[in-house]
Amino acid sequence: MSTTEKRHTDPERALSRRRQVLDAAALCFSRSGFHGASMAEISKAAGMSAGHIYNYFDGKDAIIAAFVEEEVERVALLLRDLEQKDDPLQAIIDDSDGTVDEHMEPGFWTLKLEIFAEASRNPKVAAVMVHADLRMRTQLRAIVKAGRERHGLDADDATVDGRMETTIALFQGLALRALHHPELDKAALKRAYRVGLGALLLS
Repeated sequence: MSTTEKRHTDPERALSRRRQVLDAAALCFSRSGFHGASMAEISKAAGMSAGHIYNYFDGKDAIIAAFVEEEVERVALLLRDLEQKDDPLQAIIDDSDGTVDEHMEPGFWTLKLEIFAEASRNPKVAAVMVHADLRMRTQLRAIVKAGRERHGLDADDATVDGRMETTIALFQGLALRALHHPELDKAALKRAYRVGLGALLLS
């Protein structure tokens, strides 16, 4: 639990109410932007008073921190599943069609872009994002390093870091491509992704 979140005597009810606030905030941030969405708007969408929301979060920065933590947990589960694959690096390539589809859905990236934008101007949010990225990157790095060693490929720190960072950038960039070029040929993109990922991870 974030230090900016409140403690409650009924954890189950608090969890339910927090989820109610987060769902409302996601809707408001996506619709109005982080600064455009007021706590009053979020409280209306959540069906509770603004004062009641402050029982669960100190403010919008704390709400964003909760979204980031949820993303860390989501990615951690995906990476733990990936670790169980016979060949995790090949699995990344094989699963890339679905990953491309997911990353290009507005429902997946709209809120994320808003959080990225806020991190670019808000040091507190930026610090949360940097810490979250480190946690996810550390887990992925271990997978990439072990996978390359298994295939008998170069697995020195510079090679692993370069290949991993480029792979991450390829997927993070999909949101901007979906935003800037919504009519792009996704089938051609997926074919190119498989080629690019193969070169990055298995060569």
